[in-house]
Amino acid sequence: MSSLSGKVAIVGAADTEVGIVPHMSATQLCVDAGLRAIKDAGIGKDQIDGLITCNSFAEPFMYHAEAIAEYMQIFPRVSLSVNTGGGTTFSVIHHAASAILSGMCDTVLITMADSLKSGLTREQAMSMQVSAGHGQFELPYGPSVPSLYALIAKAHMNQYGTTEEQFAEIAVACRKHASLNPTAQMRELITIEDVVNSRMIADPLHLLDCSLISDGGSAVILTSAERAKEFPNQPVYLLGIGEGHSHEHISQARSLTTSAAVESGQRAYEMAGLGPNDMDFAQLYDCFTPTVLIEIEDLGFCEKGEGGAFVENGEIQLGGKLPINTHGGLLSHCHPGNPGSMFALTEAVLQLRHQAGDRQVPGAQLGLVHGQGGIMSSHTTMILGREQI
Repeated sequence: MSSLSGKVAIVGAADTEVGIVPHMSATQLCVDAGLRAIKDAGIGKDQIDGLITCNSFAEPFMYHAEAIAEYMQIFPRVSLSVNTGGGTTFSVIHHAASAILSGMCDTVLITMADSLKSGLTREQAMSMQVSAGHGQFELPYGPSVPSLYALIAKAHMNQYGTTEEQFAEIAVACRKHASLNPTAQMRELITIEDVVNSRMIADPLHLLDCSLISDGGSAVILTSAERAKEFPNQPVYLLGIGEGHSHEHISQARSLTTSAAVESGQRAYEMAGLGPNDMDFAQLYDCFTPTVLIEIEDLGFCEKGEGGAFVENGEIQLGGKLPINTHGGLLSHCHPGNPGSMFALTEAVLQLRHQAGDRQVPGAQLGLVHGQGGIMSSHTTMILGREQI
């Protein structure tokens, strides 16, 4: 199988307004994100011949990508709508790159949005939170999504001695970065004490260990590396990508403390010919704080069980050994559901273009972006670079 490394690039990237956006529907946000990315790429919408979206909880369509294409009045050769939870964003990058290199299309728009904050009633939101479990073996016991991630957190604490304060370090780092991001939903600085003293949601997860609920949309445009040089912005090259899928329901997971990020990371590193020590930053899926800690371990930034010590003393903040989620992440920037990891990708593009302003990682050349869906179920890891290598 031929490698994708360095053969495809991101040439457009943009976000919509995020947070509480009642004046725009989920569909309008999705279209707005797409149009912003097209403008950023300096092209016309008639040059888009591939379109990938994910469906919306607030405003679903039976054929979502086709509905967005209709709304935008574009007529792609490839049209696809997907749903693998938060891992959706990066798994579709894998497939978009393959479509470009196989000649199925030349220029792919990936645009995703939802309105979880203003587009759902409280009853609908709660129904969504308790529908993730296995119909026979989990749902009858009433677990919500936070309680399932709390199970993972407790397992890591019991196995490795990880503390609530170490989980809190992740929330504090993300909020510090959000404070430097004028578009972030939550920008007020917090402390470890604020996190561990915030309201308990599902033991040991406190309110500030949990991601936000948001409206918002984000989009990127991909094309071949050869064509990328024709676009106005610095191309951001896809150097490595890998997927790992271990289970659908948490009761069937092989491990609660080691995820398929091990496999997705190894595949991405192998394709890129790089390793964790080469990364200038990492944008990691942070629906809950323990998720990040496990990803740091599984992606090779430290040994298994050492994630708690790794995140202490500001080491994952700007200026530390591995800045993470420099836009604020799902914990502080925004989290509109399945599209949430898109904002990590557009942030990585800004970092590698050296356009991230006050939160810029100095001289960033290489970055890792990771998304996961379900309850630590489906993982995709990407290595992005400013140069083809």
